[in-house]
Amino acid sequence: QGQLVQSGGGSVQAGGSLRLSCKASRLITSVFNSANLEWYREAPGKQRELVASISGPMRTTTYTDSVKGRFQISKDSAKKMIYLQMDSLKPEDTGVYYCRAADTYWGQGTQVTVSS
Repeated sequence: QGQLVQSGGGSVQAGGSLRLSCKASRLITSVFNSANLEWYREAPGKQRELVASISGPMRTTTYTDSVKGRFQISKDSAKKMIYLQMDSLKPEDTGVYYCRAADTYWGQGTQVTVSS
């Protein structure tokens, strides 16, 4: 618990942008640098889904189809931070967003609400 601490999120109109941050200060650097780092979201009434991931020193990224071209995941290894830049937001992007690291540790979740 408390391995990942999230910030950011909030409410925005459709077409707007938000940036989510996730601090993994308790992870040792070698684990952070090699781990899968992910963002999930849980929309009302739906299962939690993987939105984006970034892996390893090559920073290989993947995105779910619905956010491709609009969201960008990144990491700052020196600060042990994970980011999710969300542009051109749509109402269907509404939900609670969670970061995850090393297939094990979860952030506390942050609400994103996009109004039409």
